[in-house]
Amino acid sequence: MNGSSSSRRIFITGGASGLGRALAERYSRAGWRVCIGDLDVARCEGTMAALANRSQCHALACDVTREADLQAAADWLEREWGGVDVLVNNAGVAQAGGIADVSLADWQWIIDINLLGVVRGCKVFVPMMRAQKHGHIVSVSSMAGLMHPPKSSAYSATKAAVVALSEALKVELAGDGIRVSVVCPGFFRTQLAANMRASDFKAERLTHKLVEGAKFGAEEIAERVFRGVERGDFHILTHREESIGWMLKRFLPFELYLKAMKRQARGGRKRG
Repeated sequence: MNGSSSSRRIFITGGASGLGRALAERYSRAGWRVCIGDLDVARCEGTMAALANRSQCHALACDVTREADLQAAADWLEREWGGVDVLVNNAGVAQAGGIADVSLADWQWIIDINLLGVVRGCKVFVPMMRAQKHGHIVSVSSMAGLMHPPKSSAYSATKAAVVALSEALKVELAGDGIRVSVVCPGFFRTQLAANMRASDFKAERLTHKLVEGAKFGAEEIAERVFRGVERGDFHILTHREESIGWMLKRFLPFELYLKAMKRQARGGRKRG
């Protein structure tokens, strides 16, 4: 990474709450200049207050479904801070339900935010990073992007697409001096489940239970992401047990993985 910490600049979408806010606070503690983009202006104010005594910070109203909002953020960063060193495509939403129950409107909603929101961020910021001859794109996926549990087809599909996009960009942008990372956390305590859409009550209740009872909070995940970005890791896997599960999926016969998923589905029905 070029420059001292005080000259480094980061832009985080969905930065007013959850993992986005935790990342903003972690980078602020490290002395970075932190700019967040978020739809929730009131929460932006709270995050700015938390960062104000640590480092230079700024908040922008930003809807990742609007390319113009992301372009306005890029223009501000170039004009005021001379560019950006790290882009974090963090904004995302959750959806739960079986394939026959999830409406196409909900599919379009989650694709527009979770996948196309990342695409828009990359499209807007890559030209700036190419001109700088450096930069790092960090996109937040999920363990659901690597291992796909039942009743999560819409969510898993968008998160798997973020992994695929990141893999393609890692190769495509290597010659431009732009690094790429994809973050794949397991369940952690955050507000994601509070704003989820669900067409299956049992799946919704199970998701809330797993999020609320998770071992780690957003601050611990942010620390692991910070360290992974500093190392230049491509896959940033924050949960050891889930990472082992992914390794088993990759190297064991696929039928064994399917059996494990079926057991999880039966367990979910029993817990419901």
